[in-house]
Amino acid sequence: MTSGATPETNAFSTASAPHTAQRYATGRQYELRRGDALAVVTELAAGLRWYSRGGVQLTESYGDSDIPPGATGITLAPWANRIEGGVWHLNGKKQQLDITEVSKNNASHGLLRNASYSLVAESEFAVTLEATIFPQHGYPFLLRHRVEHSLAEDLGLEVRQTLVNDSEAEAPFVLGAHPYLRIGDIPSEDLTLRVDAATRLVADERLIPRSSEPVSADSDLRQGRTVGDLDLDAALTDLAFDGGIARHTLTAPDGRSVSLWQDETCPFVHVFVSRIYPGRPAAVAVEPMTGPANAFNSGDSLRWLPPGDSFTITWGIRADLAGA
Repeated sequence: MTSGATPETNAFSTASAPHTAQRYATGRQYELRRGDALAVVTELAAGLRWYSRGGVQLTESYGDSDIPPGATGITLAPWANRIEGGVWHLNGKKQQLDITEVSKNNASHGLLRNASYSLVAESEFAVTLEATIFPQHGYPFLLRHRVEHSLAEDLGLEVRQTLVNDSEAEAPFVLGAHPYLRIGDIPSEDLTLRVDAATRLVADERLIPRSSEPVSADSDLRQGRTVGDLDLDAALTDLAFDGGIARHTLTAPDGRSVSLWQDETCPFVHVFVSRIYPGRPAAVAVEPMTGPANAFNSGDSLRWLPPGDSFTITWGIRADLAGA
């Protein structure tokens, strides 16, 4: 799958030929097909590289020789978003993580962004990958992060992320993911974004939350806002769950839409409108999270996983391509 090409037109199927000569910067490519749905999952970071319905691209993608720009599609463990200065404290002892966001001096997007995930199970419709988080400076715990991507009967994409604690002590975590949504070739700045959230986390210049407030004119997406009018890189919460599911939707002028849904294990969503995504004047990341940035320090929605236990989040993407 080269830059500018699509899986629909590219002869590329690692499911049937995993040892072909083609090499990808994101490792082995797992291709899932069901009806008119196609998803491509990467060995690197158990990432979602592609999802489409009927040839309509519904997520941002990238070239064969590229790593995911702007963390496109990667899964995040054992924390999502950022830890301020890479520092937190465990039982009164300072923990120092590597600084991976140098421009803001933060530890960003967990410990598996550059990790290879091993194959656990594979079928025509689904793939399960797993990676180990080994004890290390700044995070002295042994865990496994298992990620299943599957195409459902209704052709929607479903993702289950499970964290397993193989340590002898309880371990802190925030799980999340970093997909970018789109609708075919329609410029994303022309789409309308709706997120039914009542509260915004107010962050400083390093994108570390310092307080929260009711959504205001620049962050209230409950009635929908045109993406081109948004300057947003913020976490939202107090989501409206209906039947245990919250939905965030991009709608095109012709009535077609794509939605990211998340279950109640994820009470936060981070919305990022990027103006620097390669080849796109605007790109929209909609990121489900169990907790906000810097939860290891604030304690806000931070979870602790007991030894031998596991915790699972579920989210996915659905599209309505019938139009108005």
